[in-house]
Amino acid sequence: MRVKITLACTETGDRTYITKKNKRNNPERLELRKYNPRLRRHTLYREVK
Repeated sequence: MRVKITLACTETGDRTYITKKNKRNNPERLELRKYNPRLRRHTLYREVK
């Protein structure tokens, strides 16, 4: 049930991170604050298809 997902920055659209999640436990889209190397600060990253 664990699938790979790509995280995209909400400000720049960069797809810097790949992670895994369990679709059965978390059916909604994942949102995490991660470091954006281009902006050199933490930004909100959302799961994309």
